Amino acid sequence: MIDLHYWTTPNGHKITIALEELGLPCRIVPVNISGGDQFKPEFLAIAPNNRIPAIVDHDPADGGAPISIFESGAILEYLADKTGKLLPRSPRERFGVLQWLYWQMGGLGPMAGQNHHFSVYAPERIPYATERYVKETGRLYGVLDRQLAGRDFVAGAFSIADIAIYPWIVPYQRQQQRLEDFPNVARWFAAIAARPSVVRAYEIAAQINTVPTVTEESKRHLFGQSAATVSAATVQGRA
Repeated sequence: MIDLHYWTTPNGHKITIALEELGLPCRIVPVNISGGDQFKPEFLAIAPNNRIPAIVDHDPADGGAPISIFESGAILEYLADKTGKLLPRSPRERFGVLQWLYWQMGGLGPMAGQNHHFSVYAPERIPYATERYVKETGRLYGVLDRQLAGRDFVAGAFSIADIAIYPWIVPYQRQQQRLEDFPNVARWFAAIAARPSVVRAYEIAAQINTVPTVTEESKRHLFGQSAATVSAATVQGRA
Protein backbone atom coordinates (compact mmCIF):
# COMPACT_ATOMS: atom_id res chain seq x y z
CA MET A 1 0.00 0.00 0.00
CA ILE A 2 1.19 3.48 -0.86
CA ASP A 3 0.19 6.54 1.15
CA LEU A 4 -0.24 9.55 -1.13
CA HIS A 5 -0.10 12.91 0.61
CA TYR A 6 -2.02 14.96 -1.89
CA TRP A 7 -3.91 18.07 -2.80
CA THR A 8 -5.74 18.98 -5.98
CA THR A 9 -3.00 20.82 -7.87
CA PRO A 10 -1.33 19.92 -11.18
CA ASN A 11 1.54 18.30 -9.30
CA GLY A 12 -0.91 16.32 -7.20
CA HIS A 13 -2.87 15.21 -10.26
CA LYS A 14 0.28 13.73 -11.78
CA ILE A 15 0.49 11.13 -9.05
CA THR A 16 -3.18 10.15 -8.94
CA ILE A 17 -3.05 9.69 -12.73
CA ALA A 18 0.06 7.55 -12.45
CA LEU A 19 -1.34 5.41 -9.64
CA GLU A 20 -4.55 4.84 -11.60
CA GLU A 21 -2.63 4.08 -14.78
CA LEU A 22 -0.34 1.62 -12.99
CA GLY A 23 -3.11 0.01 -10.95
CA LEU A 24 -1.30 0.59 -7.66
CA PRO A 25 -3.48 0.68 -4.54
CA CYS A 26 -3.09 3.78 -2.43
CA ARG A 27 -4.47 5.57 0.58
CA ILE A 28 -4.93 9.28 -0.06
CA VAL A 29 -3.99 11.57 2.80
CA PRO A 30 -5.40 15.04 1.99
CA VAL A 31 -3.02 17.93 2.64
CA ASN A 32 -5.11 21.07 2.41
CA ILE A 33 -2.50 23.60 1.34
CA SER A 34 -5.02 26.45 1.60
CA GLY A 35 -5.43 25.61 5.27
CA GLY A 36 -1.72 25.28 6.04
CA ASP A 37 -1.56 21.48 6.34
CA GLN A 38 1.76 21.53 4.47
CA PHE A 39 3.42 23.02 7.56
CA LYS A 40 2.39 20.27 9.94
CA PRO A 41 5.40 18.44 11.40
CA GLU A 42 4.15 15.03 10.30
CA PHE A 43 4.05 16.22 6.69
CA LEU A 44 7.39 18.03 6.88
CA ALA A 45 8.93 14.77 8.09
CA ILE A 46 8.36 13.26 4.64
CA ALA A 47 8.25 16.45 2.54
CA PRO A 48 10.86 18.90 3.89
CA ASN A 49 10.13 21.36 1.06
CA ASN A 50 6.55 21.74 2.44
CA ARG A 51 5.07 21.04 -0.98
CA ILE A 52 2.72 18.32 -2.13
CA PRO A 53 2.77 15.59 -3.29
CA ALA A 54 4.71 13.06 -1.24
CA ILE A 55 4.37 9.31 -0.93
CA VAL A 56 5.22 6.63 1.58
CA ASP A 57 5.61 3.17 0.07
CA HIS A 58 5.04 0.51 2.71
CA ASP A 59 6.10 -2.27 0.33
CA PRO A 60 9.35 -1.13 -1.33
CA ALA A 61 11.11 -3.39 -3.79
CA ASP A 62 14.03 -4.05 -1.45
CA GLY A 63 11.69 -5.44 1.21
CA GLY A 64 12.98 -3.01 3.80
CA ALA A 65 11.37 -0.30 5.86
CA PRO A 66 8.82 2.04 4.26
CA ILE A 67 10.37 4.63 1.95
CA SER A 68 9.15 8.21 1.64
CA ILE A 69 9.65 10.38 -1.46
CA PHE A 70 8.80 13.99 -2.19
CA GLU A 71 8.91 15.95 -5.49
CA SER A 72 6.44 14.83 -8.15
CA GLY A 73 9.08 14.03 -10.77
CA ALA A 74 10.98 11.76 -8.41
CA ILE A 75 7.73 10.07 -7.39
CA LEU A 76 6.83 9.40 -11.03
CA GLU A 77 10.24 7.86 -11.68
CA TYR A 78 9.95 5.75 -8.54
CA LEU A 79 6.51 4.41 -9.41
CA ALA A 80 7.55 3.67 -12.99
CA ASP A 81 10.63 1.77 -11.84
CA LYS A 82 8.64 -0.05 -9.16
CA THR A 83 6.24 -1.44 -11.76
CA GLY A 84 8.47 -1.56 -14.83
CA LYS A 85 5.94 0.53 -16.75
CA LEU A 86 5.75 4.00 -18.33
CA LEU A 87 9.55 4.46 -18.31
CA PRO A 88 11.64 2.30 -20.65
CA ARG A 89 14.78 0.53 -19.45
CA SER A 90 16.94 1.08 -22.53
CA PRO A 91 19.04 4.25 -22.20
CA ARG A 92 17.94 5.93 -25.44
CA GLU A 93 14.25 5.48 -24.79
CA ARG A 94 14.56 6.09 -21.05
CA PHE A 95 16.27 9.43 -21.44
CA GLY A 96 13.91 10.31 -24.26
CA VAL A 97 11.21 10.22 -21.57
CA LEU A 98 13.23 11.73 -18.75
CA GLN A 99 14.31 14.80 -20.69
CA TRP A 100 10.65 15.70 -21.23
CA LEU A 101 9.81 14.95 -17.60
CA TYR A 102 12.55 17.36 -16.55
CA TRP A 103 11.39 19.88 -19.17
CA GLN A 104 8.05 19.97 -17.38
CA MET A 105 9.62 20.12 -13.93
CA GLY A 106 12.10 22.85 -14.79
CA GLY A 107 10.18 24.77 -17.44
CA LEU A 108 6.47 24.35 -18.02
CA GLY A 109 5.48 23.93 -14.38
CA PRO A 110 7.40 26.89 -12.92
CA MET A 111 6.58 29.23 -15.79
CA ALA A 112 2.88 28.34 -15.86
CA GLY A 113 2.82 28.62 -12.08
CA GLN A 114 4.17 32.17 -12.20
CA ASN A 115 1.69 32.87 -15.01
CA HIS A 116 -1.15 31.78 -12.70
CA HIS A 117 0.19 33.85 -9.82
CA PHE A 118 0.63 37.15 -11.59
CA SER A 119 -2.47 36.78 -13.76
CA VAL A 120 -4.88 35.58 -11.08
CA TYR A 121 -3.60 35.85 -7.51
CA ALA A 122 -1.22 38.82 -7.29
CA PRO A 123 -2.68 41.58 -5.08
CA GLU A 124 -1.74 44.13 -7.72
CA ARG A 125 -1.42 43.72 -11.45
CA ILE A 126 2.13 44.07 -12.75
CA PRO A 127 1.85 44.22 -16.56
CA TYR A 128 5.51 43.38 -17.17
CA ALA A 129 5.38 40.25 -15.00
CA THR A 130 2.08 39.09 -16.49
CA GLU A 131 3.29 39.57 -20.06
CA ARG A 132 6.62 37.91 -19.29
CA TYR A 133 5.09 34.69 -18.00
CA VAL A 134 2.20 34.53 -20.47
CA LYS A 135 4.68 34.81 -23.34
CA GLU A 136 7.05 32.26 -21.85
CA THR A 137 4.17 29.85 -21.28
CA GLY A 138 3.20 30.31 -24.93
CA ARG A 139 6.77 29.64 -26.02
CA LEU A 140 6.76 26.38 -24.09
CA TYR A 141 3.43 25.38 -25.65
CA GLY A 142 5.12 25.93 -29.00
CA VAL A 143 8.02 23.67 -28.01
CA LEU A 144 5.55 20.96 -27.00
CA ASP A 145 3.56 21.41 -30.20
CA ARG A 146 6.65 20.87 -32.34
CA GLN A 147 7.63 17.80 -30.35
CA LEU A 148 4.17 16.28 -30.85
CA ALA A 149 4.22 16.72 -34.63
CA GLY A 150 3.92 13.21 -36.03
CA ARG A 151 3.84 11.62 -32.57
CA ASP A 152 0.93 10.32 -30.52
CA PHE A 153 2.74 11.02 -27.26
CA VAL A 154 5.62 13.20 -26.14
CA ALA A 155 8.35 10.55 -26.19
CA GLY A 156 6.77 8.03 -28.57
CA ALA A 157 4.81 5.69 -26.30
CA PHE A 158 2.62 6.95 -23.45
CA SER A 159 4.87 7.59 -20.47
CA ILE A 160 5.38 9.47 -17.23
CA ALA A 161 6.37 12.48 -19.37
CA ASP A 162 2.81 12.74 -20.70
CA ILE A 163 1.45 12.28 -17.18
CA ALA A 164 3.67 15.09 -15.87
CA ILE A 165 2.83 17.55 -18.63
CA TYR A 166 -0.93 17.07 -19.01
CA PRO A 167 -2.12 18.59 -15.68
CA TRP A 168 -0.18 21.75 -16.44
CA ILE A 169 -1.99 22.14 -19.78
CA VAL A 170 -5.45 21.63 -18.23
CA PRO A 171 -5.66 25.27 -17.02
CA TYR A 172 -4.62 26.64 -20.43
CA GLN A 173 -7.33 29.29 -20.38
CA ARG A 174 -6.09 30.63 -17.05
CA GLN A 175 -2.65 30.75 -18.65
CA GLN A 176 -4.13 32.89 -21.45
CA GLN A 177 -3.34 30.25 -24.10
CA ARG A 178 -5.56 28.95 -26.91
CA LEU A 179 -5.27 25.28 -27.83
CA GLU A 180 -6.36 26.05 -31.39
CA ASP A 181 -3.03 27.85 -31.77
CA PHE A 182 -1.25 24.56 -31.02
CA PRO A 183 -3.02 21.83 -33.05
CA ASN A 184 -0.66 19.01 -32.07
CA VAL A 185 -1.04 19.86 -28.39
CA ALA A 186 -4.83 20.01 -28.84
CA ARG A 187 -4.92 16.53 -30.41
CA TRP A 188 -2.67 15.09 -27.71
CA PHE A 189 -4.62 16.86 -24.95
CA ALA A 190 -7.91 15.33 -26.09
CA ALA A 191 -6.37 11.85 -26.22
CA ILE A 192 -4.93 12.12 -22.71
CA ALA A 193 -8.14 13.56 -21.28
CA ALA A 194 -10.07 10.52 -22.52
CA ARG A 195 -7.87 7.96 -20.76
CA PRO A 196 -9.76 6.20 -17.94
CA SER A 197 -6.90 6.86 -15.51
CA VAL A 198 -7.14 10.58 -16.14
CA VAL A 199 -10.91 10.66 -15.84
CA ARG A 200 -10.70 8.81 -12.53
CA ALA A 201 -7.91 11.05 -11.19
CA TYR A 202 -9.99 14.17 -11.69
CA GLU A 203 -13.03 12.46 -10.18
CA ILE A 204 -10.93 11.82 -7.08
CA ALA A 205 -9.92 15.47 -7.00
CA ALA A 206 -13.54 16.61 -7.13
CA GLN A 207 -14.38 14.38 -4.17
CA ILE A 208 -11.52 15.72 -2.04
CA ASN A 209 -11.51 19.45 -2.74
CA THR A 210 -15.19 20.27 -2.61
CA VAL A 211 -14.79 24.01 -2.00
CA PRO A 212 -11.89 25.10 -4.23
CA THR A 213 -11.72 28.76 -3.21
CA VAL A 214 -8.77 31.01 -2.42
CA THR A 215 -9.34 33.39 0.49
CA GLU A 216 -7.09 36.05 2.03
CA GLU A 217 -6.22 33.57 4.77
CA SER A 218 -5.35 30.82 2.28
CA LYS A 219 -3.17 33.27 0.33
CA ARG A 220 -1.11 33.72 3.47
CA HIS A 221 -0.48 29.95 3.55
CA LEU A 222 0.11 29.69 -0.19
CA PHE A 223 2.12 32.80 -0.96
CA GLY A 224 3.39 34.23 2.31
CA GLN A 225 5.94 31.57 3.15
CA SER A 226 9.50 32.17 4.28
CA ALA A 227 12.22 30.18 5.97
CA ALA A 228 10.83 31.39 9.29
CA THR A 229 7.38 30.02 8.45
CA VAL A 230 8.58 26.44 8.19
CA SER A 231 10.98 26.77 11.13
CA ALA A 232 8.20 28.05 13.38
CA ALA A 233 5.87 25.23 12.34
CA THR A 234 8.58 22.67 13.05
CA VAL A 235 9.37 24.10 16.47
CA GLN A 236 5.69 24.26 17.37
CA GLY A 237 5.27 20.60 16.43
CA ARG A 238 8.15 19.58 18.68
CA ALA A 239 6.90 21.59 21.65
